[in-house]
Amino acid sequence: MKHKRPTRKYHILAFNWQDITHPQSGGAEVHFHEIFKRLAMQGHSVTLACCHYPGASKSERIDSIDVRRYGNRALFNYYVPFAYRQLRRQGVDIVIDDINKIPFYTPCYVKEPVCALVHHLFDKSIYLETNPVSASYVYFSEKLIPLAYRHTSFAAVSQSTINELRQNGIKGSIHWLPNAVDTNRFPAGKRQKKPLIGYFGRLKRYKSVEHFLLAIPGIITAMPDAEFVVLGGGDDRQNLEKLTRELQIDSRVIFTGHVSHEDKVDWLGKMWCAVNTSPKEGWGLTVIEANACGTPVIAADSPGLRDSVVNHKTGFLYPYADIESLSESIIRLCKHPLLLQRMSRHALEWAIKFDWNRSAEMALEIIERIIYQSNRDGVVQ
Repeated sequence: MKHKRPTRKYHILAFNWQDITHPQSGGAEVHFHEIFKRLAMQGHSVTLACCHYPGASKSERIDSIDVRRYGNRALFNYYVPFAYRQLRRQGVDIVIDDINKIPFYTPCYVKEPVCALVHHLFDKSIYLETNPVSASYVYFSEKLIPLAYRHTSFAAVSQSTINELRQNGIKGSIHWLPNAVDTNRFPAGKRQKKPLIGYFGRLKRYKSVEHFLLAIPGIITAMPDAEFVVLGGGDDRQNLEKLTRELQIDSRVIFTGHVSHEDKVDWLGKMWCAVNTSPKEGWGLTVIEANACGTPVIAADSPGLRDSVVNHKTGFLYPYADIESLSESIIRLCKHPLLLQRMSRHALEWAIKFDWNRSAEMALEIIERIIYQSNRDGVVQ
């Protein structure tokens, strides 16, 4: 049953491991910031509690969002109950629990309605990222989500994540809250003359960036003038650079490290195609950002990426970890100019469909529905 949209302004308290300024921020932080800064600018009160990092202030205001930092990245989840008790004194209508790796289990102690925001669950893919002890900590922490959040409404960024939550025992309401792109900040670029193929994203072990590097020798055999770039930073960079030396392709691959927004857009515009090798994503924000620059994406056929890539239209999906298929897909796209031109056009058309203003409207509708149902039923739905 539809409810009448109220005119009141809400007090929104959110918990996320990191804020948009954190050196390790990624797609989850962009998603939260782009949506909730719009709600804050509409007059809603938005407070984000997140971890502290060296050089950051304990509190600051960023794009109308009040950011409060506690503890550090390793222990922030233990600070969350304390932060909640402190921050709820200013008045809270709803808590946004941004689940990323270790859940905060907010329904166990939060008295207000909770919306659990999920990009993806790591599940067994966490074992690709870290040692077995740390990975098991994350893995079994996620397994408690269906119990701890059994009366909680969820918001998920993709149908893949919705399906995953259902498969993991979430029986309540799950709302779709998509990623988007600001096409004004990601304008279409001009492709360079020589084939330029790039990986774009964080350099983390679980993202399997080494698959892109392993595909390069085969690509060079078919396209000797091809150039390659790894765009982004992360703690797996040293291992990846070592692999390029072992493959004797280190003179052909540029590692940019962290780059400014302007340089990122410049690189994306010059690429013939971008590559995403991850076994799991929430949706693949980097995919749509590349598309907005007119760049098709070749990605692993994995959860999240199969939502953001329209196979054979805005790019190609290949079986995860199939290096030969990845190489063949890149060669096929780059050696057929008409195909590349058509996919570039479709990529631009696809990117335009995803707008942060619309995602902010959807977030407000979800918040209102959860608060309305909680007030009506006396429990969070």
